[in-house]
Amino acid sequence: MGIIEESDVEQVTLALLDAANDRDPVVQEQVRKSILTVGNQQPDKVLSMCQDYLVKHPKLVVSHRVVILQTIELVVESRIDNISYPKIKSVIHLASDEMTKSKDVVPEWQQAASNILVAVGNKYINDIMEEILSKFQPGVLPHFFVVQTLANLSESNVYGMVPFLNAIMGTMLPMLGMAKQDNMKWVFSSALCRFSESILEYLANLDKAPDPTVRKDTFSSEIFSAYDILFSNWIQSRDSKLRLTVAEAVGSMSHLMAHDKLEEQLPKLLPTILGLYKKNAEHYIISKSLCQILEASVNMGSRVLETQVDGLLLALHQQICSPLDFKNPPTVKNHNEVLRCFSILANTFPDRLMVFVLQRLENSNERNRMGSLAVLRHLINSSTSTMETKKHLILASIRQPLADHSNKVKKSVVQVISAMAHHGYLELDGGDLLVRFIIQHCALPDTCNRGQRPPDPEEVTNEALRSMCDNTLHLFTTTVGQLTDVLWPMLLCYLTPNQYSNATTPLCKSLILLANKKHAAQEPSFIIDFNAQGSNLPSQYILMIRLLVNASFPFRCRGHGVPSLSLLNAISPNIHPKVKLLWDDLIPKLLDYLEEKSEESLDQKNWEESLLQLLSKTLAVIDDGKWTAQLAGEATRYLPTYNSSMEEKSFLYRCIGTILQQCCNKELVRKQIQEILINARHNDTIERTGVAMGIGLCASSHLDGTLKNLEEFGKSDTFRKASGIFSLLKDKNDVDVEKIKSTLILCYGYIALNAPEDQLLPRLDCDILHNISKHFNTKVLGIKVETKDLTMKLSLIHSVGLIAKAISNSVRKQGFQFSRKHELMGVMTDFIKAEPADVMRTPVRYLVLTTCANLINLDPPLTENENFELLKTCVNGVYGLPTSDTPDKGKDEEAMDPQQRKVLYSDTFNALHELLKNVLRRDLSPDGLQAVFKHIESWLCSGQDYERERAVNTTAEILKFYLDSLNVKNLVTFHNLGALLGRLAPRCTDPHPEVRRAAIDCVYSLLYIELRYEGFSLDHKDDSIESMLDIRENLNNPDHSVLYKTCSDLTKIISKRLPQHQLSPLLFMLFEGLVDSQSNCSRASSVIINTLLKNRGAGLQDLVPEMLEVLHNRLQLIGEEQVRVAVGQSILILATQHLQILVNTLVAYPLPYDSWSCEMWMALGADSTLALQIMEMIIEKLNVMVPYVDKKESMLRPGLTKVATSQPLAMTCGLREMMLNGQSADAVASLFPQLFSTLLVRLGSSVGVQLPKDLNSNSIISDRKTPSKINMASFDVCGVAVEALRILLARAQLDAVMKLLDQEGAWDKLKDPQQHTTGVTLLSRAMAKHAGPRLPAIVESICPSLNNIYECQRITVTAFFSELLNHHVATELMILDMLMNNMMERITDSCSTVRMLAIRGLGNIAVGSPEKVNKYAKELLAAMSSGMEENDDPGKQITLEAMSGMSKILLYLDQKNVHLLVVYIFMKIKPFLENENNEIRCASIMLLGNLSKFGLGEPVFRDQIHNVLVSLLLHLSDPNPQVVKACKYAMRVCAPVVGSEQISTMFLNHLHEDKGLHYGEFINDLTKYLIQDFPGMLNFYHITVIQFFKSNWSEIRASAAMFIGFLLGNLPDEHFSHMNMGSVTKGLVILLQDPDPLVRVKAAEAMGHFH
Repeated sequence: MGIIEESDVEQVTLALLDAANDRDPVVQEQVRKSILTVGNQQPDKVLSMCQDYLVKHPKLVVSHRVVILQTIELVVESRIDNISYPKIKSVIHLASDEMTKSKDVVPEWQQAASNILVAVGNKYINDIMEEILSKFQPGVLPHFFVVQTLANLSESNVYGMVPFLNAIMGTMLPMLGMAKQDNMKWVFSSALCRFSESILEYLANLDKAPDPTVRKDTFSSEIFSAYDILFSNWIQSRDSKLRLTVAEAVGSMSHLMAHDKLEEQLPKLLPTILGLYKKNAEHYIISKSLCQILEASVNMGSRVLETQVDGLLLALHQQICSPLDFKNPPTVKNHNEVLRCFSILANTFPDRLMVFVLQRLENSNERNRMGSLAVLRHLINSSTSTMETKKHLILASIRQPLADHSNKVKKSVVQVISAMAHHGYLELDGGDLLVRFIIQHCALPDTCNRGQRPPDPEEVTNEALRSMCDNTLHLFTTTVGQLTDVLWPMLLCYLTPNQYSNATTPLCKSLILLANKKHAAQEPSFIIDFNAQGSNLPSQYILMIRLLVNASFPFRCRGHGVPSLSLLNAISPNIHPKVKLLWDDLIPKLLDYLEEKSEESLDQKNWEESLLQLLSKTLAVIDDGKWTAQLAGEATRYLPTYNSSMEEKSFLYRCIGTILQQCCNKELVRKQIQEILINARHNDTIERTGVAMGIGLCASSHLDGTLKNLEEFGKSDTFRKASGIFSLLKDKNDVDVEKIKSTLILCYGYIALNAPEDQLLPRLDCDILHNISKHFNTKVLGIKVETKDLTMKLSLIHSVGLIAKAISNSVRKQGFQFSRKHELMGVMTDFIKAEPADVMRTPVRYLVLTTCANLINLDPPLTENENFELLKTCVNGVYGLPTSDTPDKGKDEEAMDPQQRKVLYSDTFNALHELLKNVLRRDLSPDGLQAVFKHIESWLCSGQDYERERAVNTTAEILKFYLDSLNVKNLVTFHNLGALLGRLAPRCTDPHPEVRRAAIDCVYSLLYIELRYEGFSLDHKDDSIESMLDIRENLNNPDHSVLYKTCSDLTKIISKRLPQHQLSPLLFMLFEGLVDSQSNCSRASSVIINTLLKNRGAGLQDLVPEMLEVLHNRLQLIGEEQVRVAVGQSILILATQHLQILVNTLVAYPLPYDSWSCEMWMALGADSTLALQIMEMIIEKLNVMVPYVDKKESMLRPGLTKVATSQPLAMTCGLREMMLNGQSADAVASLFPQLFSTLLVRLGSSVGVQLPKDLNSNSIISDRKTPSKINMASFDVCGVAVEALRILLARAQLDAVMKLLDQEGAWDKLKDPQQHTTGVTLLSRAMAKHAGPRLPAIVESICPSLNNIYECQRITVTAFFSELLNHHVATELMILDMLMNNMMERITDSCSTVRMLAIRGLGNIAVGSPEKVNKYAKELLAAMSSGMEENDDPGKQITLEAMSGMSKILLYLDQKNVHLLVVYIFMKIKPFLENENNEIRCASIMLLGNLSKFGLGEPVFRDQIHNVLVSLLLHLSDPNPQVVKACKYAMRVCAPVVGSEQISTMFLNHLHEDKGLHYGEFINDLTKYLIQDFPGMLNFYHITVIQFFKSNWSEIRASAAMFIGFLLGNLPDEHFSHMNMGSVTKGLVILLQDPDPLVRVKAAEAMGHFH
């Protein structure tokens, strides 16, 4: 390490000490590190300076003083072994003085000084004690921090301090009485606490202690004396902090007190400690102290403690009841300490503690109970042997909390029960109550108002408690083996009562585990005796029914379906011995089916049917009439259980019906039906349906008996009582007679449906319809009550529908005239008319449609008028409804559940389709079809998607049905084909995919129907029509091109198959379709029209003028782009015959063109030959016309304004629109060079040009609307030219050129006068890269423009040529000489921008054609040199281009051409290295790098490089990233010239433009090599670096400081003579006060090397 003058180290250290309190924390941290670095090398020196600094600056601000003291502490801590003893002594004195200088307590300052003493004390304890004890004199109250230091020393150096403690405490005791202020009392108490803890630790580790003879009684008398003062006086202080510290000290001291003294103090000590709970918010320290006192008391066998137990228990119980907040650690620690206290007391006074806790359980206060339960749980788990004899007492006492309503208490109870289960409590008498408690809470419902977050953090939701109980029950079953016989079969009791239904899932899972365990072990107890004496178990019948009904809605009650079926299978031998094989086969299949389903995807109807089949097969296997009868009876009696679960009850009715099917005992069947009808709750819709379905199922085996039972019930007292005069007085819970009648009407319907076919028809009129009519037609004083009517109405419709269905099934085998058909149809249509038109709240429509569909099939048929009325009513009554997801605005009680409504809608439309098919079936002809279609037709063009979808789906259904059912016997004309196709064909491209697919199906069916009518056979397949099936597949893709092709293909098929006489109506419909509200359909109409015009246009010549007029008007109305394009195609067909007049008209249209004019121009581009003629004409005109005129805009403003001429502008617009048409590509390809050149020059002369005010004065269209201000505002002369050029490139398929220009934002730059040349450069670059072969023709075409009088055109062309020279394509295409000559000529141009661009172009040859550089060496060097000396260059742009160009050409010039100019060029560029312009700085550094190869081996050049080396190194941290890259490049290429192999290697390895650089490490390593290889240059280097301390850039100043720092850090002793340390030190000291914190940090870091 180098030797630095003492004075320099001192100056630097002093500067660092001055800066130690810097306002920036990063600087402050670095200053501290640097002082520490110097201090670690020269600890004595730095410690001395720190001491001197503190002495000389007695008024230093505290924060500054603290930093210096902390630095001393760090030096001492890390270098204590290397610091001289005298220095240690002086540090001790300094720290002691600093700590006690102020009599007032200044914590931050004095703590820092105290920390120094503690750090030194870890090695020099005797010296520290000598110093501290000198300030700890008997009879004098010591400084606060003297005591604090003693306390901290005893904690950090236990073995060193304990031998002093007796003497210290001896001195301290008299001082305690002198302490009047709370802070002194606090520090004494804290010290005594630490002393006691140190002594206890010392005594606990005597084997490691220096003096193993130390005993506890050594300290007892001092400790007690201290205790006496603390306890007698201080513990009652008003200061809570002091009270707590005294309490903590007393706790620690209690272990060191003599036994007799402690015993004597306990009666006073314990109540006092307990009293602190009320005085302090913080309880943990009090509980900790109390725990230590109790431990000390119990350890010595205290007798007095027993007298204190009551008070202790009360206080501890109060603590355990306080809220526990897990986010607040002290409350958790307090809770645990209190439980430890209870454990200590439990082992000494078990009986008293138990009585106390169990008494507290009787108190119903929430917190009280939770605390008591927490203690009980702790004791059950931790004091097992003590609690063994208390089990029965605990079991008896836990009953009261079981009834508590608080979820928090319940959570605690569950935790206690869980503990009890693991310790054998639940097998004892009363254990079953605890099991019941757990199950009750497995059945908890979800918490109400879950949206409102509970404010209480301890809140226990029902969900959380339920989940806890689920887990507890599972644990009972799986981990507490002794509970198996307690839980089996007792848990079965909880399966059947309804209040436990939400616990079914966990119960079943536990029972399955228990059953499987018993069965696997072949335990006899697996088979259950359901009739055992005193057993509360449900019967096997009820169990089976319960589990089966659970399974009917498998996803309810937390998914109880799978567990219920699984349990049923697990306990099958207990249900009946014969069912095991059947269930082992069927139930797993049902379970597998359920596993794949969700609540939404389950087919509920089929699932219930599967369960009823399982029941039916089970009864068949059991084959025991008595067993079945018992099952039927118990199932019927179990019905009321489901009064709050109507869907499950409905399923149970069907189960009972299935059971009664298997019953042979007719009397039993009669009784069960009677019981069902009497007890049923007829007011409920679901229950009514369930009753009817159950009785219907029963009727399939007992038809006559069931009918007789219903008739008897209709005459019974129950029925008469409900319908009699006294019904006015009936209880509100009694049933309305209409509801009972509704049930009976439904029953007859289901009886008809389930009756054996051969027995139904004879009983239909007299037994079924007669009774329905009798029940329905009862009049009640002529008054209608709507709600009652609705129930009856629904039941009647439903029942009639079921009967019609049953008749349809029966008459397949026997003819039948249904005489009541017309009457019933009339009733049904009346029902549908009465429904509200805008909403569907009831299933009336669905039921009516289903019933009508069934009735229409029956004879006799309806008349034509009846048919019309029926269809009109049904179609309009359904199509007019809003969508199923439209919110119902009716009353809440009327609104339906959204899912129910969705299902009802689907069912209703299916029913309508069935009805229409059944109507059509009776008249299968074009007229019959039209009779149905006319009701649907108006809905096809609806603006509502859902209405069109409904109409087209219905049409597709009836047409398919028509085709499938058609059997042509006579040749008939399908006269409505054209009209139908005109309506349906455009719908094949409807935006709604469902409409599209259905429409294609319609067209497919229509064309086949036509073929059938033309006489083709049923099995005939037409290839063209069949191809529509492929078209249909493509309709899933909404892409417009796919839809267009679909439409086109469809048109060809229609055109091929359409008879001539159908063309006119088809076209008429399609013209209407052009303005269809759905854009896709208007497109389809346009495509079909164009195809027909092309094929059959010859016959429509008289209509051409009118068609143009119509198309012009249509273009204004049509909003759909594709339709307008199609209309444009129509215009093109006309234009091929009327070119001249069309073009003349378009050129004279007002500017800017409106959208219709643009589209007409665009249409002209579709014909390549036509486009070619027009384009040549436009090019010729644009090249000779005047582009703009200079006008004086205002008399008040000086200067001229460029104003565009209108004809070239109109032609540019027309050219742009034509090229927009993709089919103009061939014409564009033929004329590309001329078009490109013309548009580029046009663009040059459009930049900054304004529109004339009289733009349309020559327009031939006088009646056309004047363009709006908005259109005029967006119309831009330059924009038109740019857009035309962009479209030209796109049309010429130069996508790569376009992509490059888009990425670079070139289009906007071309329009901007400030960035125009940049835009042209980007265009030229893109053309050179991606359109090379096109360039020679373009250059040849554009060259003459370089001599134009228009300066703007010369700038554009020069910029274009300049960039071409940047690419080798110029040489490859042999246009280099032409370009170079042009650039040479432009160097003397009168325009400075042209001159700058020309110099740029000449420099670019080095990039584009480097092999040609030496050919033009003389001219290039002359041009660049003159450019670097350019005077008329205010923005230094020409200078910059000249330097940049010189850099480029130097890379390729031969040595002979440059050799003599190297130093001359170097001297020219050196002043630019520190230029404030980033680009110039960057260019000069790059040029310097490129000169290097010409200076290799030249001592003069090497000297020049060393002159600027420091500058380059520092600019590696330049704020501009491009300058940094230039520096890396320059230094890398200069590496061989530097003259040091190691430095060259570093430059080559580390200085890569695209890689990051760790600047600090790089400069550190570099300075080592500079010192090693160029010791003679060190003086020059460091003086140069110092000059940069004043740089304008803070980054450079910071790097200069860093450079100096590393230079000093790496400098060997012998080279220090080269350094002017005075200047370095002075410079760094100044930098340490720099306004930029980064500079201050680096200056401080550099100072760390001064050692």
